[in-house]
Amino acid sequence: MPHDAGTPAGPRLASVPSGCPAHQAPGPRGGAAPGAAPVDEPARLYGQRFQDDPHGLYEELRARHGSVAPVVLEGGVPAWLVVGYQALLQLVRNPEVFSRDSRNWRDAAEGRVPADWPLWPMVAYMPAMLYADGIEHQRRGGAVTDSLGRFDRRDLQRYVERVADELIDAFVAEGEADLLVRFAQPLPLLAVGHVVGVPDEDGPDLVRAINTMLDGGEDALAAQREFAGIMGRTVANRQEAPGPDVASRMLAHEAGLSAEEVLNDLLVVMTAGHQTTSNWIGNTLRLMLTDPRFHASVAVGRQTVADALEQVLWQDPPSQNSAGRWATQDTLLDGTPIRAGDFLILGITGANNDPEVRPRTDGPGASRAHLAWGSGPHMCPYPAQEIARMVCRTAVETILRRLPDLRLAVPEEELTWRPTPWMRGLTALPVAFTPQRPTPGESAWTATAAPSTQSSSTPRPATSTERESASAPPARSSRWSFLTRWLRGR
Repeated sequence: MPHDAGTPAGPRLASVPSGCPAHQAPGPRGGAAPGAAPVDEPARLYGQRFQDDPHGLYEELRARHGSVAPVVLEGGVPAWLVVGYQALLQLVRNPEVFSRDSRNWRDAAEGRVPADWPLWPMVAYMPAMLYADGIEHQRRGGAVTDSLGRFDRRDLQRYVERVADELIDAFVAEGEADLLVRFAQPLPLLAVGHVVGVPDEDGPDLVRAINTMLDGGEDALAAQREFAGIMGRTVANRQEAPGPDVASRMLAHEAGLSAEEVLNDLLVVMTAGHQTTSNWIGNTLRLMLTDPRFHASVAVGRQTVADALEQVLWQDPPSQNSAGRWATQDTLLDGTPIRAGDFLILGITGANNDPEVRPRTDGPGASRAHLAWGSGPHMCPYPAQEIARMVCRTAVETILRRLPDLRLAVPEEELTWRPTPWMRGLTALPVAFTPQRPTPGESAWTATAAPSTQSSSTPRPATSTERESASAPPARSSRWSFLTRWLRGR
């Protein structure tokens, strides 16, 4: 998510030897004669086959190459995909050899990656914690972790519960909805925006920009600039008027971050906090709607919603691949020769499903040893993990409670996935259910009438925090303005 999407600077290193994918993609490895079948052509992390069945591709790569496989990204850009669990741990826990700084990328330094490559927004260097190593990463990441850790969790829990009910009330009388557009996308966006300090009315533009940027199409670079502009306004506003939010706390943190550093790190927080959580909700609901055994295990109490969510992180995590690491020296990774400057992609879904380590992942106490949060110095901060878990658990529990006869509105085979090598998320999740009245005690929200902000789905006396929140008309008006735009089609 860099501001400058041009080719990053980097060292000019020696030519790549036989065996590295860098100079062999998109053509075959080895010396196949003209007209002969490719000896071992690197797999493509794009196109319909990858989009429809990435799991099958990861299994094939593991069978052909082991834990480290040559692949090509859109535009014929080569990389290594790490699909072995232990190999991935070795990669992310050794930042001296496998750096997060993409300025080490030899192909970029030698001009083999076009400046308008649509995947640059998720790869090119920017001065943010995501691309820092060592002491600088500790300084930047510490400010983010501390600021997230200080956020009032009980306040956020109440906020998410209330907004989840409000979103459902907006469509519950219709008997059908796209759960991604109407629920799984706006709920995490509102939650992370509430935490960070982003105005609710910026939500529709933020979601559109982030989705477009991550999908890596021709508009990705423009979307990246729009995203940075929205977040830049948020940081400027918090400089003028600090509040009890993460942006304000980062600006005031003892690490002494500049406004630009706060902006760059919040771009990371917003992308991860919204996109991964939205896809996690969507992937969990899809599995419940398409896998009777999975749904029954939750319905009869054999596993909790929290256990089910962990199973999804093993099986179909919202970030299927992560970019990336760049080798700082010639080395071996699980026996595969890696040369200085090589680009390595973290194959999270592939590693999670490595048959050598894949545990039993359903039922009570599902293991949390998956790699969906990463590992090593760049592991997702614990406070962020807990916020995401709370938002997803609340989302799924609220849907199951409010829409007990939820069902797919289209055949399962008509569901389609977003065309991105990074995220694993549906383009839509159309569902049907018995129409209902909105939650008693709340007005049905429409484009011209907004419900009360207090839900009576779980009646109880209002706390002092809730009374204070209810007495803040600007925030309430902001959220309803946002929902109006959202439900009118963004």
